Amino acid sequence: MSIPSSKNWAVEAYVERILQGDRVALGKAITLVESTRPEHRQKAEAILENCLPHTGNSFRVGITGPPGVGKSSFIEAFGGMLTREQGRRLAVLAIDPTSQVSQGSILGDKTRMEQLSTDPNAFIRPSPAGKTLGGVTNCTHETMLLCEAAGFDTILIETVGVGQSETAVADLVDFLLLLLLPGAGDELQGIKRGIVEMADLIAINKADGERLELARAARQDYGQALHLFPAKESGWQPKAVTCSALTRAGLEKVWGLMVDYQGVVNKNGWLEANRKRQKLLHFQDRFKHALFEVFFNEEEAKTALGNAEKLVVDGQVTIAEALARVLAGLNFRKTR
Repeated sequence: MSIPSSKNWAVEAYVERILQGDRVALGKAITLVESTRPEHRQKAEAILENCLPHTGNSFRVGITGPPGVGKSSFIEAFGGMLTREQGRRLAVLAIDPTSQVSQGSILGDKTRMEQLSTDPNAFIRPSPAGKTLGGVTNCTHETMLLCEAAGFDTILIETVGVGQSETAVADLVDFLLLLLLPGAGDELQGIKRGIVEMADLIAINKADGERLELARAARQDYGQALHLFPAKESGWQPKAVTCSALTRAGLEKVWGLMVDYQGVVNKNGWLEANRKRQKLLHFQDRFKHALFEVFFNEEEAKTALGNAEKLVVDGQVTIAEALARVLAGLNFRKTR
């Protein structure tokens, strides 16, 4: 019997292949998730619904840090250690805020992770940002679930750098790793306090050669700074370490601390509670997005909004007044 083209695969065929760890099916299902075409989204939702009972069994790690800190090099070395020495099945999801235009950094990640991209126990996939921060969360969350259904027990989500996307990533993962460069002085002042407070572990990367002493000094400075922050709800005390993607030094220490962290949050119940919170946040984000789409598909709303925009641009009313007129004009009332 001939095997049908993937274009004609039914939802059941996708699900069966994904649960068997079929990378082709997984990749095509992720493409459906990323698509904006209604028929693709409908199929993607059906696939996700059937895969849902097989999700939630991975350790989800967010990796962030300023541009140039060596995130891709770190993941290449760290990921290789996880698959070869720890027997882990690894999925790497790269978030690219500019991917709607060029998808350039995705291609760069795959090129830089040359060895990991050919590892049979690793899967590297971009997660496009979309037009809004919410788009990052939606796409990445669904992609992560599909990877879990395919049997990947460790998910690394790589961001493009320290910025607004880190808040969204922190609400997707179990553990947030912040990579920084040697030399804590000015850098400690330049990194946003919020990012440091969210981190479960700070790793000073490129701790090799002439930068080793600088890295050790940075580790000490950040270690002291972490103790000044309020205690985390997870019950975990964040730490600072040094590592080198080049020499592989410190990578086992990083993983060891991640294992310790899992022991703490599993024992005190925080992991389960946090994942429930994340699901609620994801639902609320999707709900707002759905309302937004419904609103802008209504002709009455389009007209009211266009009139209000003209008034604002012409300087006839304030933004607050324009918004009030739009809402009043649409006659928002309680229904029976």
